[in-house]
Amino acid sequence: MALTITDTRRRPLVRYVFVYGTLRRAELRDINCLLPAPLFIGNCQIQGALYDLGSYPGVRLGGEQWVQGEMYQITPELERQLDEIEEVWPQQTGEYVKREVAVQCAGQELMCLVYVVSAKRLPGCAVIESGDWVSHRLG
Repeated sequence: MALTITDTRRRPLVRYVFVYGTLRRAELRDINCLLPAPLFIGNCQIQGALYDLGSYPGVRLGGEQWVQGEMYQITPELERQLDEIEEVWPQQTGEYVKREVAVQCAGQELMCLVYVVSAKRLPGCAVIESGDWVSHRLG
C-alpha cells in the first residue's frame, strides 16, 4: 500500500469561509446550493464595516462595527467556485480580495476566508449600520 504525503504548508486540509451577503442561506447566491455542499458551522460576526454596493454588499475589515454572517467548512473545489463568483480567480477584477482572519464561531476560533471589497469600490456607497445584509435588504 502506497503512502501519500500532502504538503500542508501550501493549504490547510480544512478550510472555512465567512459569508455575509448574497451567499448567505436563502439569499440570491445561497452557498448551500453550490456543489460540493458546504458544512454549516454557525452564525457569527466579524469586526468590520458593511457597505451597500447596490444588489450586493461588501465588507472592509476592522473598526468598531460588527458584520453578521455565517461560517461554513468548504472543500478546495468549492473554494475555487467562490473565487470565481467573487472574481478573484481566474479573471481578477480587483473588486474583491480574499483574506484569512480569525473568527469566533460555535465556541471556537477558526481561521476563515473572507472576501473583502476594495476601498476603490466604496466612494458613494453607504455603510449598512446594522452590519446585517439580510435585514438591510428586507428593511
